Amino acid sequence: MSNNPNMINPLSLAFVGDAVYTLEVRRRLTLDSLRHVNDLHKESVKYVNAASQSQAVKKLLPVLTEEEESIFKRGRNAHAGHTPKNQSEGDYHYATGLEALFGYLYLSGENERIKELFDTIWSESNG
Repeated sequence: MSNNPNMINPLSLAFVGDAVYTLEVRRRLTLDSLRHVNDLHKESVKYVNAASQSQAVKKLLPVLTEEEESIFKRGRNAHAGHTPKNQSEGDYHYATGLEALFGYLYLSGENERIKELFDTIWSESNG
């Protein structure tokens, strides 16, 4: 396994990025309101799905660096070898690209950039 995130398969980056993105959503929901765990889970599902993540990445595209956009495209264009259930294929690919970007940033130690990008998504989704 490479210690260089540039050398990691984009689907592996997405695997890590899915967890990072989910954690950011859960962190934000928990800090933004006092809710019961069941309500937090139901609310998080609204954000952690292919359609919502596809919309989120479209908000980010104008602010991504060239390198970040390249990582997103690697993830978007990666083929997982299965057909998504209950979601469009386009949304699924965009969501995979977003997750690959978050995985890349996390493995690169770019935690401030993760927060910055997630703040952009969150403020536009809830503002």
